[in-house]
Amino acid sequence: MAFYENLRLEKGMYGTGKSFTDVLESLDHSENYKGTSLENLDAYQRQLKRFDIRVSGRTSDRVEKFFQSGDSAALFPEYVCRAVRQGIEQENLLPSIVATTTQVEGLDYRTITSTPTNEEKSFKPVAEGAKIPETVVHVQDHLVKLQKRGRMLVASYEALRFQRLDLFTVTLRQIGAYIARAQLGDAVDVLLHGDDGKDNAASIKASGTSGVAYKDLVSLWASLSPYQMNTILAGTEAVQDLLNISELKDAKAGLNFQGTGKLGTPVGANLLHVPDVPSKTVVGLDSTCALEMVQAGDIVTDYDKLIDRQLERASISMIAGFTKIFGGAVKTLTYQA
Repeated sequence: MAFYENLRLEKGMYGTGKSFTDVLESLDHSENYKGTSLENLDAYQRQLKRFDIRVSGRTSDRVEKFFQSGDSAALFPEYVCRAVRQGIEQENLLPSIVATTTQVEGLDYRTITSTPTNEEKSFKPVAEGAKIPETVVHVQDHLVKLQKRGRMLVASYEALRFQRLDLFTVTLRQIGAYIARAQLGDAVDVLLHGDDGKDNAASIKASGTSGVAYKDLVSLWASLSPYQMNTILAGTEAVQDLLNISELKDAKAGLNFQGTGKLGTPVGANLLHVPDVPSKTVVGLDSTCALEMVQAGDIVTDYDKLIDRQLERASISMIAGFTKIFGGAVKTLTYQA
């Protein structure tokens, strides 16, 4: 009998600072299964196979299949986390605007920052024997504000036990989508207002008395120099206004949008539809250096309640925050109706 079939599963595998899957992998290494029929499965998926639990597809099992034994019940919280993570990944625009993600163990975190002057950005030649210009990096004087985002799963075990896991996964993915949208809203708020409680967004205004024009996008692009404006964020109304600019009606640009569904702009930046951006506002940024995401752990569930089938009120949440790295890498454009 394979080792994974004898592995003892218990509540203590949760709340260790590692994911349940990582704990399983430390006990049952995937590398030991190379060249076998289990080669493409991770340690958690091997446990699903062990108890013959199918979580997707037309032949997916019912929720109660997880609770056929104490060992199989220990797999249920990880199933919930994975389904929620699927929803986050499907909805998540953060990878398109976040330059780096920092994992922290506590809630007190100060990031580093640097505010180079225009002269420091120029990198002029240094004469022999002359002092090399400095770039000062220092720790911010305030903590990064971390937000807890999540949902309370309210349902009895009796209400869920006969439901197919494929259907239940859809519900859990929607919780993940909510978390992703809420975190995106937090990121936009920091891009616009900073994370220090001060309204420090650099902004320019459109040249005309109404609407937004191509030259306004060019001005936004130029104002970010020497950073590269590779990403533009806009709300629903602003996206409609941008797509009505004559330069965006170019046949080739239209074919790209119609053929791939990806929005573009005449200045080469990716245009992302973000409803949290205020009306009549366009945000331009260099996504390679504008924003840091700070994450305290992964998806957290009330694993003890889930294992013990006490589903009346079980929370699913994530803790994360955002901070600007280089403030000059973000600019906003505002215009009138």
